[in-house]
Amino acid sequence: MNFNDLDGIKKAGFVGFRTVKELFADDSYVDNVKGIYLVLYLHSNPPEFLAVGSGPKLYKNKIDPNVSIEKLKLNWVKNVIVINIGKAGGKNNNGIETNATLKSRLRQYVKFGNGKDVAHYGGKYIWQLKGSDGLIICWKKIPGGEPRAEEKKLIADFRLKYKVRPFANLKG
Repeated sequence: MNFNDLDGIKKAGFVGFRTVKELFADDSYVDNVKGIYLVLYLHSNPPEFLAVGSGPKLYKNKIDPNVSIEKLKLNWVKNVIVINIGKAGGKNNNGIETNATLKSRLRQYVKFGNGKDVAHYGGKYIWQLKGSDGLIICWKKIPGGEPRAEEKKLIADFRLKYKVRPFANLKG
């Protein structure tokens, strides 16, 4: 998949293409099945980073999710619109089967970005982007497959092409 081509992403089966703000207001059109999702930065201008993001001030009442602006700048991948790859359902990083669906996982994701201390620490760099509520999220259903395998494959393909993980993927 080309990680800098919106039409290619659509041809790869991704749908939705809603802003974070739209998803926070109404997630009724997100499917209640396993799948993978992408967060897209569609602006032509370089991003502005915030010292303190829109996520919770403390994660699990003890961890500050914010990182230095320098670290954000070092992680930014230029000339790519895919800035985060995630999954919903299947096995988690510990090999334990989860019941998450695209709807529940994206709900957690945008709630975290709106300051709620919910179980979605992955992708935390997203929330230190100025205007993060305008980022686009799209998703692809994988009802009979293993979302973790699909997520890992996409991250591996990204790494092969760009020699780094997507901006907000801290693992994979």
